Amino acid sequence: MPKNIFSRVQSRSLTRHHKIAMAGVATLGAAAIGFSAVPSGASTTTTTEAAQPAAVAFSTEQIKDVKASVTDQMAGASVKAEQIAAKKKAEAAAAAKKKAAAEAAKKKAEAERKAKEAASRAAKRAAAKKSYPNNLDGWIRESLDVMKKHGIPGSYEGIKRNIIRESSGNPRAINNWDINAINGIPSKGLLQVIPPTFKHWHVPGTSWDIYDPVANITAACNYAADKYGSMDNVDSAY
Repeated sequence: MPKNIFSRVQSRSLTRHHKIAMAGVATLGAAAIGFSAVPSGASTTTTTEAAQPAAVAFSTEQIKDVKASVTDQMAGASVKAEQIAAKKKAEAAAAAKKKAAAEAAKKKAEAERKAKEAASRAAKRAAAKKSYPNNLDGWIRESLDVMKKHGIPGSYEGIKRNIIRESSGNPRAINNWDINAINGIPSKGLLQVIPPTFKHWHVPGTSWDIYDPVANITAACNYAADKYGSMDNVDSAY
């Protein structure tokens, strides 16, 4: 056989061997998956069955526990928020109550202060006010004090002298026979003053009753001061 033909046959033969060897290696590689590692000297077994995946156990208990824990936390947070809101509300109510009490106390203190001041003023007025006897002497003296406040001239002696002449000291005296009486306006009181004159020359702070002793004296002296300069200058009917 020629050399070149042998070479071609040998080449084809090697190629087949190679293929067989490669197939064997592949088979061995697949079978190696089935081997179990064992200690040296121990027998080994092989299996061609595919390895089965290990079973994994699942449980819903842990998920339930997590869900319950989250729910509990949310409930706890809600309760805490309600407690905080209630506390703030209570604090606001307490603050409002405290403020109202403070305002009430302030108003009460102010009212007490005003009442005290009013009482003090009344006491001062009462202390400053003189006490006069309810008789001719007392009426003249009180009238003189009123006249002094209003700048009306007159003296104790001049007033008393005219009173004795006009009414003899009777505060209810009335003249029903002179021209004034005929005209319907009789003279009245200690200094026999007719109603129009009394009304016109009435002095503030005294009674509007023409028969009131102090009011009658003061109005008559006010009139006499304007017409005669003073009641002291009057010695007859005026």
